[in-house]
Amino acid sequence: MTREWLKGMDISFVDEIESAGGAFYENGERRDVLDIMRDNGVNSIRLRIWNEPVGGFCNLERTVLMAKRIKEKGLHFLLDFHYSDKWADPANQWKPKAWEGLYLEGLCDAVHGYTSVVLDALGVAGALPDMVQVGNEITPGMLWGDGRVDGEHDTDAQWEAFTSLVKAGVSAVRARAPAAEVMIHIDRGGDWATTRKFFDRFELHGVDFDVIGQSYYPWWHGTLADLKLNLDNTARAYGKPIYVVETAYPWTIEPVEGRAFIFEREDQLHAGYPATVEGQAAYLRDFLEIIRGVPDGLGAGFHWWEPAWIPSKPDWSVGHPNNWSNLTLFDFEGNKLASMEVLKE
Repeated sequence: MTREWLKGMDISFVDEIESAGGAFYENGERRDVLDIMRDNGVNSIRLRIWNEPVGGFCNLERTVLMAKRIKEKGLHFLLDFHYSDKWADPANQWKPKAWEGLYLEGLCDAVHGYTSVVLDALGVAGALPDMVQVGNEITPGMLWGDGRVDGEHDTDAQWEAFTSLVKAGVSAVRARAPAAEVMIHIDRGGDWATTRKFFDRFELHGVDFDVIGQSYYPWWHGTLADLKLNLDNTARAYGKPIYVVETAYPWTIEPVEGRAFIFEREDQLHAGYPATVEGQAAYLRDFLEIIRGVPDGLGAGFHWWEPAWIPSKPDWSVGHPNNWSNLTLFDFEGNKLASMEVLKE
């Protein structure tokens, strides 16, 4: 199979941004954000799905609408199951409210059933994903505490429980979207030791998956040299295609009155890449070179996390204040930044 090299974007907030009146521009012209991205080299879009989120966005109904838009543009579609009503990440892998009373066997049934319902709905809409993440940044497990494997929970029994939950999701994907690839996504882009420990466990427990996903943010996960070491070692060890399915870098850290940024200090910068549009472009260019250089052609692509999360709402208080708007590929007013054009090189 000839694999399409993915140049992707996670635009999970776009639905909410547009509903609040946000818009996107290229050369002063208002355009569909998907058209802007596609015309600048993007060929894949990632969406997260939450079970029953406060506010409604990223639920099944809204995900179907966004998925149809993606497919109508002819773009590859990666669906990211969080299996939660809110963020699932290394610090938060909480059960959705409807599953709080369930234990392992019931949770496995719930994961399989929910995954099936979502994929069936997307199938009816003609918008099945091309790739599916069973869980988001699941290094410490998922659906805590039954599937938790960090700290004191790092036991053989807990890994058995955790992988059984993942297998339930994978089984549903294989049945309902057999053409889709299954991704397992962790958050250790610059950490070979933890990556090896995690995927060795998955091999030991016989988890069936196709591709590996990593998150890599240099202020959290090390240098680009650390990323290269990890990706190269991962390719040699497991022989599976690898995607850095989340990354970002700032185009400014200049303070803006009334706005807080998660990335706001000089000491957070990667050496050699200033917080400018040009510095962001240089980061993206060198980051892509590392992925393309992974042994045996197993560096298969990337997704930029929330390139379009512009500050379109005065109050982003529903669980996710927008502190990311200087890590986007659009400026605060929704104008495309020149750094996105690296994808056309």
